[in-house]
Amino acid sequence: MQRDALLEAARSLLSEGGTEALTFPALAARTGLARSSVYEYFRSRAAVVEELCAVDFPVWAAEVETAMERAGTPEAKVEAYIRRQLALAGDRRHRAVVAISAGELDTGAREKIRAAHGGLITMVVDALGALGHGEPRLTATLLQGVVDAAVRRIELGAAEDPEKIAQAAVAMALHGVGG
Repeated sequence: MQRDALLEAARSLLSEGGTEALTFPALAARTGLARSSVYEYFRSRAAVVEELCAVDFPVWAAEVETAMERAGTPEAKVEAYIRRQLALAGDRRHRAVVAISAGELDTGAREKIRAAHGGLITMVVDALGALGHGEPRLTATLLQGVVDAAVRRIELGAAEDPEKIAQAAVAMALHGVGG
């Protein structure tokens, strides 16, 4: 229960103040634990990050996968892949992962994030292949770049409505820059 409380506190700190806010004194204060007790659960900030990725990313990926499974056509699957990720942009789990990936992490934590993203990208490869892309894995990686840019735009509180950002990302993915 205390480990879960620490992870919940870490999510809150990351979504409120980014990686700078994720400190062991702050975790201790949020959970009511002694600072030394936090070290019993995690040896470093990177260890907290790795645990958050291990716990939160599969849930996030499962939500994207479920949305894609409900879609009937390859185009609808690509749209679901984009829209579900953008809808999750407001979720605290997602905000924490974004804050994490923006921060300075050790190699192990970065590799775990990369591996998790790789699993997400793999979900859309078949749909892109069905659409006729000769290099569906490459296309999926580039598509994720569009999604990541749209997520950042939403999180920055861009002037555009999040739905307009989602529409633009879907249009770009399905029709290119030609509109």
